[in-house]
Amino acid sequence: MGALAASSHEFNRFLMLYKFAIDEITTKINILREEFALAHDYNPIEHVVARLKSPASIVDKAHRRSCDLTFDAVRESIHDIAGVRVTCSFVTDVYTLFEMFSSQDDVTIIEVEDYIATPKPNGYQSLHATVQVPVFLSSGAEHVLVEMQFRTIAMDFWASLEHKIYYKYDREVPEALLRGLSDAAEQADQLDTTMEWLH
Repeated sequence: MGALAASSHEFNRFLMLYKFAIDEITTKINILREEFALAHDYNPIEHVVARLKSPASIVDKAHRRSCDLTFDAVRESIHDIAGVRVTCSFVTDVYTLFEMFSSQDDVTIIEVEDYIATPKPNGYQSLHATVQVPVFLSSGAEHVLVEMQFRTIAMDFWASLEHKIYYKYDREVPEALLRGLSDAAEQADQLDTTMEWLH
């Protein structure tokens, strides 16, 4: 199975870098949350969720991408080994928080996909960003990629439901449910617009 299976110790060290990168980012987000609450008497962040892909999931994705099972190849090919999702109250909060986060000197933005401005055909909305942050080890700094998602509560609820439906039907979702998801996406968007107005 290549270098990935050669040593569980090496695999754990490989994943450790991504775990530390998640720690770096969640610390940054929490500092912004507390500073924002102190300066503006308002907290734009509802919650933060982080996840680290399992070794089995990494190997499975590498196979699907015909990626060599070496640490270097996986690092180059798979950019969502570490993931952080930030759920905000309002759409304006999403953009404000992303701007504050991305302007930090040690955060490098690799790619941004704005599915809020341009939703996916199925109605999915979220601001995606692949970012790179330094992880400082005893041997020196390592730059690690993390996939981030910024979305509202309504977007997060819709995405969670969509994921459960696709999982239940093994991605072969009946047409009626797909139409229902599309309608729900429109309603979630309208809810965000209304809540923003009320705010």
